[in-house]
Amino acid sequence: MIIKWVKEYSNLSIFVLTILFIFCINLSIYYWKYQELVYEEIYETRVEVLNIYEKENYYVLKLKNNDFTFFTNFEKIDEITQKDYINIAFLTKRIDFFDFLKGFYTKTIYYEKLFIEPTVSQTLINYSDSQHYNEMNKELFRALFFAVPISKELRDICANYGISHLMALSGFHLGILSFIIYWILYFPYSYFHTRYFPYRNIKYDVLIMVMFLLFLYVLLTDIVPSLFRAFVMMAFGLYLLRNNIKLFSFTNLFLVLLIIVALFPKYLFSLSLWFSIFGVFYIFLFIQYFKDIKSWFVQLLLFNFWIYFAMNPMVHYFFDTTSYEQLLSPIITLAFTIFYPLELFLHFIGYGGLFDKYLILFFSHKFNSFSVSTALWFFVIYMIVSFASIFDKRAFYVLNFLLLVFTIYLFFS
Repeated sequence: MIIKWVKEYSNLSIFVLTILFIFCINLSIYYWKYQELVYEEIYETRVEVLNIYEKENYYVLKLKNNDFTFFTNFEKIDEITQKDYINIAFLTKRIDFFDFLKGFYTKTIYYEKLFIEPTVSQTLINYSDSQHYNEMNKELFRALFFAVPISKELRDICANYGISHLMALSGFHLGILSFIIYWILYFPYSYFHTRYFPYRNIKYDVLIMVMFLLFLYVLLTDIVPSLFRAFVMMAFGLYLLRNNIKLFSFTNLFLVLLIIVALFPKYLFSLSLWFSIFGVFYIFLFIQYFKDIKSWFVQLLLFNFWIYFAMNPMVHYFFDTTSYEQLLSPIITLAFTIFYPLELFLHFIGYGGLFDKYLILFFSHKFNSFSVSTALWFFVIYMIVSFASIFDKRAFYVLNFLLLVFTIYLFFS
């Protein structure tokens, strides 16, 4: 037993040290790029317009090149749209390394709009857009299929419905995609498998092909943090299954987080990554304590409602938008498991706008929203109790009491 523990501890230590080494290498690369940026007071580069935020007298643009993301102001007369490419020069004074990693704000000296051939991603986005006549519906499916950031108007609607998590591509979406791709590939591949290499594990072979196609999809969406987390976890899970190692483990979740941060240190500042990680954390807690429920229907309902309520204290620490319609979030999430693959199929055959009029009604609902935020002291206690629940069932009871108290405070205070 002691020898086994020492071996496992040694392997884990080597893994962590390797990850730490990779993290230091990548952080050094980021610092070298930062030094290159601030070497001159004026820096010129080609960027893509990720999003446009409308203010009273100007626009704030979120821009990205291959190395960093930043924000700047544009006048309202400037004809720039989302996904445009521009050549831009901006001031680099007062940009520190911390800002470089998380996304800085700077003043533009000049810019020039570029006209380039559409990328594969843009071509697919244009194909999706062509199936809708309403701008908000176009936005919706750009976000759901290609991780294109949504406008403030649509973001507020999603926040009021409590479905912002559905807009951010993550494990939920990747799971549906992997299921669809798996069965599309399985039957054609089984024909060749039976005739030419029946000695191979057909399920494992198909899963490898699925992972390759999902990797291409992750690249297509420009490596969105929450989606990349899901992909790394899926790949790591495939490795664990192959080696008969426990899949649903908090240690594995922590190791996945280390891998992601080591590869992309700037993701430390990504809220979507942290929400994604904690979403999986509470899923693991649910599995740990509710796995013995016999009825799959009861388990499915409880799963969606419990995960939603468990995440609320964390979500409302960062975003205070609250509405009674948010109570519908678990039900909408359940419906989304049918809506998402159906819309994928409809867009593939060119009928993506089939339900547009119903989506317009859904988005045109008038909300009576209000602001409620999580107090820092409650947030800290909630996080401590959440982590303690991994090891102690009594802490899990306390966690459920806290989320019940918070839910009452959130909607009935």
